[in-house]
Amino acid sequence: MSEDRPYVERNTGEQERLRALVARLNDDELRRQVNDHWTVAGVLGHIAFWDARVLALADKLEAGVAFSPSDAEPEDVDWINDATRPLIHAIAPRQAAELAVHLAEETDRRVASLAPNRMWPDDPDSPLNPLRATHRAEHLHDIEAALG
Repeated sequence: MSEDRPYVERNTGEQERLRALVARLNDDELRRQVNDHWTVAGVLGHIAFWDARVLALADKLEAGVAFSPSDAEPEDVDWINDATRPLIHAIAPRQAAELAVHLAEETDRRVASLAPNRMWPDDPDSPLNPLRATHRAEHLHDIEAALG
């Protein structure tokens, strides 16, 4: 791990945890409820959605397109999660799980390749947070708790 990229090792650890979880889950487990609103596959799709957001921001950064105020993540993201839930749950559970792994891998590669001084927190005006591990860990913990 490079000292100027402490997120790389943390992202890798949670990506490996995600990959191992998806590999061992059967289809019934993917359909199990985590809470009143989300299934296991749905939570994995949620993780994929937020990783895809980072990829979209990385595309802008690499293309030299300035970030706009609308690129900032709102303080309250509940409406985004609520709006995406039916779409995420419409994806076949195994496909949502595999997509989560694929996007985690791609996202981690991309943020590791970007200059840290162009991302948050080194650039406080950047909406691109390269640390994906915290979000993944929170939801992987929820999944593991629901599965017992």
